[in-house]
Amino acid sequence: MTKTEKVKFIINTLYKLYPEIPIPLDHKDPYTLLIAVLMSAQSTDIRVNKITPLLFEKADNPYDMVELSVEDIRDIIKPVGLSPMKSKGIHGLSKILIEKHKGKVPKSFEALEELPAVGHKTASVVMSQAFGVPAFPVDTHIHRLMYRWNLSNGKNVNQTEKDAKRLFPKELWNDLHLQIIWYGREYSPARGWDLHKDIITKTVGRKSVIQDYLKSKKP
Repeated sequence: MTKTEKVKFIINTLYKLYPEIPIPLDHKDPYTLLIAVLMSAQSTDIRVNKITPLLFEKADNPYDMVELSVEDIRDIIKPVGLSPMKSKGIHGLSKILIEKHKGKVPKSFEALEELPAVGHKTASVVMSQAFGVPAFPVDTHIHRLMYRWNLSNGKNVNQTEKDAKRLFPKELWNDLHLQIIWYGREYSPARGWDLHKDIITKTVGRKSVIQDYLKSKKP
């Protein structure tokens, strides 16, 4: 199978499995999405979705958020982990949104990445999910699967993002990055992985990955 055929197979399989694509993080506008994505770093979407309603009940916009202290925010978001850094980031970026952007989330990668605690991945999620701008945010699932599918060398997330953008059509990026995340969770997880249920890796996967898996299952 050529690389082009592999890519087509992956796209077709993902669209059959996920014709309707659920958004992992609960939010109602660009601001609440930005805060939810920031909170999701090294945490799980399930945990974040339990905590964001508690935070957004008190402050779901930058003006209300800056009325809370960093300690108030930290107390609420503690269960998601890294709360000292995240609470400072949430308070700091809310202040900057008011001072520089009239309380609105900016619609550019550059402006988003200038905000405290907002890296390239967070900016990419906001640009794609809030504003519909083509982006390919790479999380651990995408990084793992691009390697398993022999579409990237697994060196780092920056390389994985470049490879994904080069291989997949731009108009599909916003759907595909979410479809790959859902597929990774359901069919190709890091732990408890069953290759026989993982139709994509089974069909187009990196030979060494498949061989290592089969070796590990030998009695």
